[in-house]
Amino acid sequence: MIERLLRHQALQIFKAGLKAADPEQAVLRHVHIKGNILVAEKQRYRLNDIRHIYVVGAGKAGGAMGRAIERLLGTRISRGFINVKYDYTAKLRRIELNECGHPVPDLKGVQGAEQIAAIVDQAGEADLVICLISGGASALMPSPAPPVTLEQKQETTRLLLASGASIHEINAVRKHISLLKGGQLARRCYPATVLSLLLSDVIGDDLDVIGSGPTAPDLSTFGTAKAVLQKYHLEDKVPHTVIERIERGIAGDIPETPKPADECFRRTQNLIVGSNNLAVTAAAAKARALGLRPMVLSTFIEGETKDVARVHAAIAKEMISHGRPLEPPACLISGGETTVTLRGAGLGGRNQEFALAAAIDLAGLEDVVVLSGGTDGTDGPTDATGAIADGRTVSRAAGLGMAPAFYLTEHDSYHFFEPLGDLLKTGPTNTNVMDIHLLLIGARRRNRSRN
Repeated sequence: MIERLLRHQALQIFKAGLKAADPEQAVLRHVHIKGNILVAEKQRYRLNDIRHIYVVGAGKAGGAMGRAIERLLGTRISRGFINVKYDYTAKLRRIELNECGHPVPDLKGVQGAEQIAAIVDQAGEADLVICLISGGASALMPSPAPPVTLEQKQETTRLLLASGASIHEINAVRKHISLLKGGQLARRCYPATVLSLLLSDVIGDDLDVIGSGPTAPDLSTFGTAKAVLQKYHLEDKVPHTVIERIERGIAGDIPETPKPADECFRRTQNLIVGSNNLAVTAAAAKARALGLRPMVLSTFIEGETKDVARVHAAIAKEMISHGRPLEPPACLISGGETTVTLRGAGLGGRNQEFALAAAIDLAGLEDVVVLSGGTDGTDGPTDATGAIADGRTVSRAAGLGMAPAFYLTEHDSYHFFEPLGDLLKTGPTNTNVMDIHLLLIGARRRNRSRN
């Protein structure tokens, strides 16, 4: 069957995107040693003039990024400590990895953040702090700002994640109830020199949004944070201490997060070493190598997941019916990070929901396959990376007594795909550059639909 081949090709294309997003190689492409000089793009750091090198950070790719830094600097590293998600580990010699909670922060994350703060607090003017930030850093480096407690920050995070707020909006709130986010880690490192290497998991690769921008100038304010809570009607739902801190910040009783003119940023370099674009570009190259015409729709995909999926399905239908905007055999590729506004009580993630919504719209069509997966190997609070579906998915589900529309309404995509054997599971990938969506369409036929 053509669909079986397309499914196999979809998996190959997705894996090619993952390989291109390898954090260790991403660091080594941008940073190298030349004699006694550490070269990071256009910046040069004379190693003989540096007293201590400290490595800190947080994120799902922290282990792999740390491995790259150890390869470069070895025993020159005085001390290192990185918070990573549970099971996202690597074998390191000089840098300690601390496994902790994501997407909801936990006590181990707080303890790790305290260790990071203690390390950078001892850094002086002759020292270099290398900060490694990747997807998940916002949750993995929690340092609640008084009077907010860990439990209250956890509750706020849960409410924001379920509200449909974008990552930019979520991070605007997080930064203003934290002691390290929003440039505050850079401020804490000063007067040491800071080299921050970033693996982007946000649309647009905005420095102040990646990991909530711990070493970047913060463009949001306490007023921004309040506006987000108002927009999603959360003012009466988040803990009162969150509102109290934000109101005190607006009143000027609490210092704002550091802005671009702050002196700490004169000694800070923020360098993006990898992003969704890298993965999507590699996916397109693999699709072409497999004999498919690739089309990258965008790496800026956001919005409500099921609506975005339906738009992708509509483009696939146009290609099937009229051969535009691209004549099949073809592969539509997009990247980004959609959102799911939770109203049901089911289990799933945005990638599984994307595949389910697309499958409903593509029901009955021949030779079309959809795959949606998170590059971090985790989709929502599940053990799945995403899911794969085709034009026969809805009819197969009906044969098992399942109504796809019900599962979509209940946001229960995991339990929809599980009995079909169509969950995509990679396990921890130790990277995170958002999501990859694929729609593969076989060569056109005169009659594509099933009766």
